[in-house]
Amino acid sequence: MYVHLLLILVAFIWGLNPPAMKIGLIHIPPMPYSAVRLFAALAVGWLIFPRLCKWVPLRQQDKKTLFISGLGFFFFHLFFTFGLQLTTAGNAALILGCLPVSIAIINHFHRFDSIKPDVAKGIVLSLLGVVLMVAGTGKTISFSGDHIGGALLILAAQISYGYFTVFSRPLSTTYSVYQITTYVLIIATGLFGLVSLPSMLAVDWQAIPWPGWASAFYSGIFPLCLANCLWIWGTAKAGSTTASLYFNLSPVFTVAAGYLILGETFGWMQFFGAVVILMGLYLTKGRVQHRQQLNHNEYAKSCNSRR
Repeated sequence: MYVHLLLILVAFIWGLNPPAMKIGLIHIPPMPYSAVRLFAALAVGWLIFPRLCKWVPLRQQDKKTLFISGLGFFFFHLFFTFGLQLTTAGNAALILGCLPVSIAIINHFHRFDSIKPDVAKGIVLSLLGVVLMVAGTGKTISFSGDHIGGALLILAAQISYGYFTVFSRPLSTTYSVYQITTYVLIIATGLFGLVSLPSMLAVDWQAIPWPGWASAFYSGIFPLCLANCLWIWGTAKAGSTTASLYFNLSPVFTVAAGYLILGETFGWMQFFGAVVILMGLYLTKGRVQHRQQLNHNEYAKSCNSRR
């Protein structure tokens, strides 16, 4: 049960992120804004996470897996930042909603996990719920002109996040989620800092008001640092394909936050979309409990073998 609750908490934190980012992007251009978010996340992770667990020396065979995970996290932010400027929010929401499909395919391609029938049904319902949510908000959906390039960049961002999710999971059997998150942030922040350096130098940082800074720091510390740390833990417990369905729960919280904070619309179509997404999550509940039992049995066997 606690796995479900923590993954819902992750979706809640991510759901509050878009309204917060809208405030910050009024004052800071997209590339520098994303760079500040990553630097804030890395600073918190570097200062706090080493105190929360014992760090294990990185094994040679895990370096490639860690680099792929960190690279996926970096490319997600890079492609998403550029893609969102070229396409509509409706396109982005629909494409990101396909994350469970991409993760299932990545798992199958790399032979990490198979697609179970109940998970497949949950994926279909989750995608249907996202479609209803987008339709209810009245966000434009278009794949003509520049929108095609933007949609392809968002798709590349979504696949990149899928690789981050899938390849961070096997690392959790050896390393703490705090250690994995810190390493991933080091890789992603370093690369993004190099790419965004020209745009960062062009910003008059002293002229940015406190809401811009507050937005960037909140978005970096909570959605980027804390939520992704919990996300890695959740994928280890529930499996990356099953856990990815909770990714589609975040638009429910985004719409609710937009309605309460920004005065955006909320209608019956969005309500039904939220219900359908929850139905998809309910279908996978048994799968999560089964995986937890398997993890518990494997742990018990490993303990007995040491005696």
